Amino acid sequence: MRTIKTSTGAAVVPDGDLLAIMDVLYREVTIRHELARSFDDMSQEIATLIAQMTASEVRKYLQEALFVSTVTYENQKAGAYIRRVGGPRKRKITLSRRKRSKG
Repeated sequence: MRTIKTSTGAAVVPDGDLLAIMDVLYREVTIRHELARSFDDMSQEIATLIAQMTASEVRKYLQEALFVSTVTYENQKAGAYIRRVGGPRKRKITLSRRKRSKG
């Protein structure tokens, strides 16, 4: 099966598995930069991978990415609605017992 490579040489099979690509990007960019990566670092690595893909592979990944983004967006909207409808959460108030001094 055909593979593409990150700028660091990590191999990726462009089979439409978006999570596999995201995992490689996390390992090769975020962890390699010790969690101090920039937008440009990640954007450049994504561009490196896309440049090696066929038009069909790019369409497949775009479709998967849009699906995942849409589901995430819907979940965030639903969560915001539930919080708004449910109102503010009430905190439990616990009363501590004071020690009485005998006198």
